[in-house]
Amino acid sequence: MRDEQLALLPALQRMGLLRPNQAATFTPLTGGVSSLIVKVQTEADCFCVKRALPQLKVSALWEAPVKRNRDEVRWLKFAHRVAPNAVPDILGEDEQDCVFAMTYLAANEFPVWKQRLLDGHVQPETATSVATLLVALHAASAADAQLCRSFEHDDDFMAIRLSPYFLHAASKHPGVADTLEALVKQTLNHKTALVHGDVSPKNILVGPNGPVLLDAECACFGDPAFDLAFVLTHLMLKCVWRPVDTASYLTSFDNLSGSYLRGVSWESPDLLEARTCLLLAAMLLARIDGKSPVEYLTSSTQQEFVRQHGLRWLQHPPKRLAEMRNLWKPA
Repeated sequence: MRDEQLALLPALQRMGLLRPNQAATFTPLTGGVSSLIVKVQTEADCFCVKRALPQLKVSALWEAPVKRNRDEVRWLKFAHRVAPNAVPDILGEDEQDCVFAMTYLAANEFPVWKQRLLDGHVQPETATSVATLLVALHAASAADAQLCRSFEHDDDFMAIRLSPYFLHAASKHPGVADTLEALVKQTLNHKTALVHGDVSPKNILVGPNGPVLLDAECACFGDPAFDLAFVLTHLMLKCVWRPVDTASYLTSFDNLSGSYLRGVSWESPDLLEARTCLLLAAMLLARIDGKSPVEYLTSSTQQEFVRQHGLRWLQHPPKRLAEMRNLWKPA
């Protein structure tokens, strides 16, 4: 057992999930850069343990507060009240070591949406289900002002998302730096719902009862357009990775954006869509030139295609997602 896994033992014992000297197998799980995630198998139980890391596992220096674990647990409990099948159950929490445990969802029953998309197994109805879940979570939180105020984490969201994505990209592209800096301010000032902050296909499992959303450590009170733009970014990037399936990816884009916008009830869908367009442009650029570049677009041709579209749309922001989708034609 590695030292980092040994360090989990006191927390597991305090949570009552492991007895002293009880036999257990620890298996590290992959998929993220911000946390230690381990599958724990005992004679009787199997569960997942997560511990936030103070420094993320990327090439650029990227630090983040570990207390985000507590916010993730609170968001998962909120989401469970809205859609019980859409998140894992929380089995225990240890605030002392910023560790929590949740149900383990086996890959054969809950495949990761990202891998299915990368492999060309594109089912647009999955995108529709993701949109239905996401807009339901946003609507439920928008109606609960007290809950939203308890997630006032502007400093954390800056450290985990806005600075490493948008401001880091701004430092490399002075021509759009003012636009990106203004976008950061706009995103911090426009608060209407709880934002998950990492609605990426890598954090979405395709379950038998619908999508399951993971990894809510970026959760905060903010602009729900951020979540919509975040997931749409990944559908556009998959087109560049696998151009042969562009039509299916863009159908998923249409299903997700359309279903989501039809469910927006807390504000004007047109205004939310316009903010999403600008955020989407910024995220495309950030996934090439931010601190967390997308790992599967490795050729300079792929990267430049994404970069140039992001820059063009930041300079001349569209107001409709359909306009961006129709101009997205990777070779």
